Formats: sequence, structure tokens, C-alpha cells
Amino acid sequence: MAIPPDESESTSEMLDPHRQEEREAVAVELSGRLAQKGVEVGADEDPSQLADLLSAVEEFERTVIAAGGDLMVNSPTSTDPEDETFVLPQRRADEPLSRYAQRIGAATKQIGGHSRG
Repeated sequence: MAIPPDESESTSEMLDPHRQEEREAVAVELSGRLAQKGVEVGADEDPSQLADLLSAVEEFERTVIAAGGDLMVNSPTSTDPEDETFVLPQRRADEPLSRYAQRIGAATKQIGGHSRG
């Protein structure tokens, strides 16, 4: 018999009392890595969504580099980027992480399609 998802998480936390501490530590690490990339997030956000967001940001960066962009010149804090499409989109106020990651994915596809011709 399968345990419902909410109960499964509760059961896991009962079996591993350090689980919540581990999740918090992961969230802090991921939010720190995202902050280094110019992305403002809270360490209190869902670690799995933070991981998905970090993956989206890293894919965006790889695509910018492959298209000949310079991440230093086209950073979110750049006052005069060489190409606006190479600048990571900023998170909107109250925007869920999942939607923000989707917007970054769309921007990544735009760059990839643009660089092909």
C-alpha cells in the first residue's frame, strides 16, 4: 500500500530527524550559488525548486557562451550590456520559482534559436 505524499514526507522526517536540517542546508547552499549568479532568492524556498532554477540559470549561461556572449559584460548588474538577450531575466516580484525558471528556459531557447541563424 502506497503512502500518500504528505504522509510520506512526515514519515521520512520521523525516521530521519535531521532531514529538515539537511533540506535547510541545501536551500542555503543553492540560494548562495544563485546569488553569485545575480539571482535573488530566499534560503527559505523549496530546495528542489531552487535546484531546478540553478539548472535553468546554468543552461542559460552555457547558451550565452555558446552564442559568443560574455557573462561578465552581460550580467544582471551590467549598466551597458553588449546584447540585452544575453542578460539573465530578473525575477519579478512575487514570481514563483517555477515560473521564473520557465522564463529563463524561454530566454535560453530564444538565444539558441537566434544564434543558429
